[in-house]
Amino acid sequence: MFVCSCFGVTEQQVKKHAEDGACTPRQIASACKAGTDCGSCVRRIQALLGRGACPRRESADQGEPVLSGIADLEEAA
Repeated sequence: MFVCSCFGVTEQQVKKHAEDGACTPRQIASACKAGTDCGSCVRRIQALLGRGACPRRESADQGEPVLSGIADLEEAA
């Protein structure tokens, strides 16, 4: 199912980016552009991310890169 119709981003892609360390809608946007055009999908992205603890939040808060393999994910889509 599509989460972001503007860029054709699926729920599965958002979940994969989250597993790879994206903890916020902004990080999802950086990974795949979802939420950067009309914005109607941002609430859905927030819901998919949930309110659970982010395993890489500490690294992100310190300014360290937390997303890896983004190019590989984009190719797999």
